[in-house]
Amino acid sequence: MHTTFAETMTGQARLGAITGAAQLRFDLRRRLGRLLASVRLHPDALPPGALPGKAPASVPPARAYLPSRWRGQPGRLEVWYTTLTDPATGTGFWLHHELVAPSGGQRAYTHGWVALFPPDGAPVMARFGPQPWRAPGGGAVFVCGDVVMTPTALRGAAGAGHNGRTQFAWDLAANASGAPLFTFPRWAWERELLPAAQIVPAPTARFTGTVQYGQSTVEYDGAPGGTARIYGHGNAQRWAWLHADLGDGDVCEVVAAVSTRPGLRFLPPLPLVRLRVDGEDLPAGDPLLAARRFRLRLDSPRWTVRGRFGDRRLSITVTQPPRRTVSVDYTNPDGTRAVCHNSERADAAITLDRFGPDGWRRERSWTLVGTAHAEVGAQT
Repeated sequence: MHTTFAETMTGQARLGAITGAAQLRFDLRRRLGRLLASVRLHPDALPPGALPGKAPASVPPARAYLPSRWRGQPGRLEVWYTTLTDPATGTGFWLHHELVAPSGGQRAYTHGWVALFPPDGAPVMARFGPQPWRAPGGGAVFVCGDVVMTPTALRGAAGAGHNGRTQFAWDLAANASGAPLFTFPRWAWERELLPAAQIVPAPTARFTGTVQYGQSTVEYDGAPGGTARIYGHGNAQRWAWLHADLGDGDVCEVVAAVSTRPGLRFLPPLPLVRLRVDGEDLPAGDPLLAARRFRLRLDSPRWTVRGRFGDRRLSITVTQPPRRTVSVDYTNPDGTRAVCHNSERADAAITLDRFGPDGWRRERSWTLVGTAHAEVGAQT
């Protein structure tokens, strides 16, 4: 990476003349952490109350972060995705809605898919759409044919079996609880200053209703889960994601990604970690700056995140057994392809230690067996 600058010396040269030039070379592989640590954002670039290191003065409720951010630009991807787990049977459910605005000027369209993760068998999935994009009405935030998402409800149908009957049908009421979780900094989502950003408007929601697959029906009654959003220019070069409902309002969210931008695609993934414990979001401050203290090791079927912040250290181990994982291919707005490997029946072990007068001690720990929601993906 390099940049060239020129400075005009008034009084010694004519106005606008270049009197000197220099070239700066910067090693992104070795110096990215120090670069991020040195970033200071001007207050005028941020929403009120959103200075790094300080809690926002006022955070709108979940429904404020659900409506579409797309304003007609080409080359954009917008995603709403919901995941949940039936506490009685351990059945996982994944509902993925997308709005794609191609880079080449073609008409924007909506589509998506649904997947069910039974406790005693392989995952099953089906797609819906594509349909030409149309502005949602009647309080909806996403519409694709019969598939409708509102702040309080999810309903629709997808797929068709050999006999022409619908494979999937779902009708779920969503009860959002807890404040939105900013995996990326709030300013990144609201100002769209990065190639893409993610937010979790409803990190500890509860879902009630039914999901039908073939002749089977799964009934959910207060099932824990969450709804998240992504908006940007397309899928990352490589990524990993975790949503872990830890109970009692506690939750852990991880997004680790490598940008597709030139000069950045060969860097290791940057893990953005948010752990909400007893109403406190950790690490404190700007998640992007805190990410430099974390490291992701992306193996299969197990991947890990390790890091320190303040007087604490956090360890996260995620396991996605192949028999509980489904693979799904994507098309980016620029026509390139990506594939993800998703499990709504993943395992996760999370430990939080704190340093004190007696050294490190275990502050909290959580073990999730078949109830963590996780994904890894990459461009193909």
